[in-house]
Amino acid sequence: MLRDKVIEIFVKGDDFCIEISPILEEKLIEDRKLGKRNRKASLCESEIISLMVLFHSGQFTNLKSFYIHNALPHLKDLFPRLTSYNRFVELQPRCAITFMLFVKMCCLGKSEGVNFIDSTHIKVCHNRRIHQHRVFKGTAERGQCSIGWFYGFKLHLIINDKGEILSFYLTKGNVDDRNLKHMMDMTKDIFGKLYGDKGYISKAMADILWGNSVEMVTKPRKNMKGIKLESN
Repeated sequence: MLRDKVIEIFVKGDDFCIEISPILEEKLIEDRKLGKRNRKASLCESEIISLMVLFHSGQFTNLKSFYIHNALPHLKDLFPRLTSYNRFVELQPRCAITFMLFVKMCCLGKSEGVNFIDSTHIKVCHNRRIHQHRVFKGTAERGQCSIGWFYGFKLHLIINDKGEILSFYLTKGNVDDRNLKHMMDMTKDIFGKLYGDKGYISKAMADILWGNSVEMVTKPRKNMKGIKLESN
């Protein structure tokens, strides 16, 4: 049963990599001396993606435990070129974009009427090093979350009551959780109730979502006890 599941995931991921690779190769960073950075690794992208999908869809909460106690002893026949755990961690960033696109286009769940939305901040450096940071200069931005100010990006996520990812969006750190454009894109394939925290309180947004069969449910702030944001 597990073997069939692994083969199915790999075939699906391999077909996707074959289709998307030419498009991504055109966007690779070029070096004047070395040319395009395209050195081959022991594990191909589709193998790395398959292992990551297996990890996230299983009962493991720790990647190291999954790789050492499951992948290495039990999946060696399906992935004969398995590397050490440390090397596998080093290879993951190579297919980060491909993996994200694969999840976005092929692995999302379906809404069943009960949905949850939230966002988390992704720091790219410490606040004291913002003015010295160069890697994401011009891309990352300052933003504010529940723990204070940060410099980086935001990951916006919607899941269903089973924990399956329905939609996700990566934005700059200064993008509001209630941004109407992003909210409309993220909720176009869901219906029913959408539960969020106080950061999603917006009467205008709640009315627009209600028109698209989505009922935004949030806990009101202390100074909004008499205000009802849900549409009936």
